[in-house]
Amino acid sequence: MPIRAVIFDLGGVVLGSPLHAIADYERANGIPSNFVNRVVAKTSPSGAWSRLERGEIAMAEFFGDFEAECAQAGHSIDARAMFAGMGEAAQPRPMMLDAIGRIRARGLSVAALTNNWAPEADPAEPAKTSSAASGPPLSAAFDVFIESSVVGLRKPDPRIYQLACKQIGVTPDSAAFLDDIGTNLKSARALGMTTIRVVEPEAALRELEEVLGFSLLG
Repeated sequence: MPIRAVIFDLGGVVLGSPLHAIADYERANGIPSNFVNRVVAKTSPSGAWSRLERGEIAMAEFFGDFEAECAQAGHSIDARAMFAGMGEAAQPRPMMLDAIGRIRARGLSVAALTNNWAPEADPAEPAKTSSAASGPPLSAAFDVFIESSVVGLRKPDPRIYQLACKQIGVTPDSAAFLDDIGTNLKSARALGMTTIRVVEPEAALRELEEVLGFSLLG
């Protein structure tokens, strides 16, 4: 079926990668590579990180809970410092924003689908992407903007992909999905979505060009 909509993850796809920032934090503090991600995966779906991204706990509670989970797994971390580094890394990728504009100009719908959390400063405010940069709202670049902390679901739960497709008005087999995490792509692919893993942004957009049949670069 022809692709009628493209769904983008934010951090690591449209924005700089939080995974790279976590890796930098681990290297700087003598923590084994991929330790944090292993703790997140091992404690899912009931751990602190999962609950934060579903909007079930605030940042202040998360920091203590996640640090305790990491300590139990064998290493102490400063979660607040790590998250500060993640925020600094989360700058928009002009190449991706330009591609999104080209897709919309062709008449296709574009959605953002992000696992995120409500900002610590004022949890009563509407949730923002954990990696939003200053300036115009990132949501303005998309037709649909779905945040895990708002809808109470997080990737890779199949229901969040179904929700994204419903809100954008397509069936999963007519949607392409870009993410930097294989587990998230696996769930989307099982629903019939065309999936692209983003390691290098340009390579991912070249792959998306093949799927869509028109230029996104240059």
